[in-house]
Amino acid sequence: MIQALKQFAFVVLLGCFSNLCKAEKVYDFTPTCKKAYEEITCLKIKNGEELIKQARQENPDNLIPDFLSSYVDFFVLFLNEDPDEYKDRKPHFDDYLTALADGPESSPFNKYCRAVVSVHKAAVAIKFGERWSAGWDFKKGFGLIKDNKKSFPDFAPNDLIYGPLQVAAGTIPNGYKWLTNLMGMKGSIKEGMINVRKFLNSNDPWAKLFYNEGVFYYLYLLSIIENEPDQALQYIRDKKLDVVNNQLFTYVTANLSINNKQTEYGKNVILNRNQSADYLSTTVWDFELGYAKLRHLEMQDATKYFENFLRSFKGRFYVKDGYEKLSWCYYLLGNMTAAENARQAAIKKGATDTDADKKAMKDAKSGVWPNQILLKARLLSDGGYDKEALVLLDGKNSDSFSKPEDKLEFAYRVARIYDGLGKDSAAIQAYLAAIKLGEKRTEYFAARAALQIGNIYEKQGKKALAIAFYQQCLDMDDHEYKDSLDQKAKAGIGRCKGQ
Repeated sequence: MIQALKQFAFVVLLGCFSNLCKAEKVYDFTPTCKKAYEEITCLKIKNGEELIKQARQENPDNLIPDFLSSYVDFFVLFLNEDPDEYKDRKPHFDDYLTALADGPESSPFNKYCRAVVSVHKAAVAIKFGERWSAGWDFKKGFGLIKDNKKSFPDFAPNDLIYGPLQVAAGTIPNGYKWLTNLMGMKGSIKEGMINVRKFLNSNDPWAKLFYNEGVFYYLYLLSIIENEPDQALQYIRDKKLDVVNNQLFTYVTANLSINNKQTEYGKNVILNRNQSADYLSTTVWDFELGYAKLRHLEMQDATKYFENFLRSFKGRFYVKDGYEKLSWCYYLLGNMTAAENARQAAIKKGATDTDADKKAMKDAKSGVWPNQILLKARLLSDGGYDKEALVLLDGKNSDSFSKPEDKLEFAYRVARIYDGLGKDSAAIQAYLAAIKLGEKRTEYFAARAALQIGNIYEKQGKKALAIAFYQQCLDMDDHEYKDSLDQKAKAGIGRCKGQ
């Protein structure tokens, strides 16, 4: 009996000794980790991976390398959408979450890191059509960061994630509202933007470290949610962001410019970027340059860039859209065989996750080609070449076109051109004509016209009128781009009501 007690005591002491000897996991943003984060968020992925490896060797019990590895997987998968890569890298996110949970709960990085990884996992899942699991991971990230704000209210990085998630939850289109209701996610555009700005203006050392990431989120929120693309681009200039050597900034600057009628600037940003092999290889540059060239009617160059994108890209987002734009290039060049081939590819390839892809599929299946004059006017206007577009339409009116859909588009195109030239009264009248012609049709022109009138009145400070037209946009059903237009209209109403 005595011998048995001695053996039991020995085992207990041995266990205690083992626990004492076991090193505690830590969240330590060492100089090596900070450098790795900087490299990864410039899209120098290989350099970042080497530094992560070095950080693991410096301290195997440091959990920050797991956190940083999530950024690597996120950028590689989100930008390139390679299904083989996804098969290999997808399990990593759960591995990171398991590892990060082992750190001390007394650290604000415990839940913060897990929240970020959950958001990474969710955003990537959306790219691969896994919307349900993405919803749950967004909810998990949202809950973790909310809890972290309660436990560590002075931890500045909380606002980097919480702010954008608040905004996202507050602008979910009605078609997905069931998801946020089911998961109990409530958002606020106003509060979310306050949190993002609070983070960017903070002198906290952590806010300084994560500043570039915060800027990336802020520019998109400022442009899309607050409807201030010019302010977003001015912010880039005022802050002298490095759009040459930080390719995350290159991407956001080019993308916002090309999508907001500053095509020449966006094109030059891409062409002048640092093209060292150190950066993540991605074909998004071809896609953006294809759009830039198309919108100035440089069809030969646009064809080359779209073909490069479609040949190399392995994902599903914007594939149908890319083939539609390629078909337009060939159509305007007069090569109808190649144009029809591109249209058939738009039907067979890619997916319909985005409104642009849905529209491309619908157009391809219709078998109808757009009016060439209206198409050219659209491209020039979308590119910011409004004066050239106006010259193209000079002397024409709705009676110049026989099809109802062309009469509608003519009114809308004229409105967009006047809008781009700052002629508010003329733009509103043309937008109203487009609404009258198209509010019962399935084209997006009438809904977008209502949205644009709302934008004009909001900028004029006429909030009640703006809300009325934003609501009119929301009330129109069964039209193209429904989800994205609804999101913009909801954001507009939120801004006008100060919500």
